[in-house]
Amino acid sequence: MALMRLNRPAAAAVAHGLLRRTFASVAVGGDIVSAAEGVSLQKARTWDEGVSSNFCTTPLRDIFKGKKVVIFGLPGAYTGVCSNSHVPSYKNNIDKFKAKGIDSVICVSVNDPYVMNGWAEKLEAKEAIEFYGDFDGSFHKSLELGMDLSGALLGHRSQRWSAFVVDGEVKVLNIEKVPSEFKVSGGEVILGQI
Repeated sequence: MALMRLNRPAAAAVAHGLLRRTFASVAVGGDIVSAAEGVSLQKARTWDEGVSSNFCTTPLRDIFKGKKVVIFGLPGAYTGVCSNSHVPSYKNNIDKFKAKGIDSVICVSVNDPYVMNGWAEKLEAKEAIEFYGDFDGSFHKSLELGMDLSGALLGHRSQRWSAFVVDGEVKVLNIEKVPSEFKVSGGEVILGQI
């Protein structure tokens, strides 16, 4: 299991309490669509695909209603733990998720959809996982899953988390204590909770 290595400024920020964890407003039994009312996500795509679609977004209702979804959020594309452990834990278990009746496995991060597209292609995970950008962090802010990682030079990002959602209702929610941890939000963990 790879751990995120913090540079000296980030390590100092952790030591001085500048990286703070908040607790989510969304909870087991709650409706993820209602918790983030009016929020849409941006499906990973190329710039040309964005232009041809008039930069459309995807309402949360379209993502969750009438479906069984496993969703996981992470601090950022192209970062250590996210690239080396978090996404692969889902990609490598996609057949097991499908065998459990999961309609889609979704990765969301506070990044634009073009960065998410490039990252998904680099990880060769686009066929297995749906990637969405939360370009302004509104999804994570609405769920109170956002955090300020300015101490690590990342700005406002997402906590590391995962959820199993059925027809919009959160059945399982796992949130790491700090973004460098990868103990409760991985694919193997949530597979055992479905």
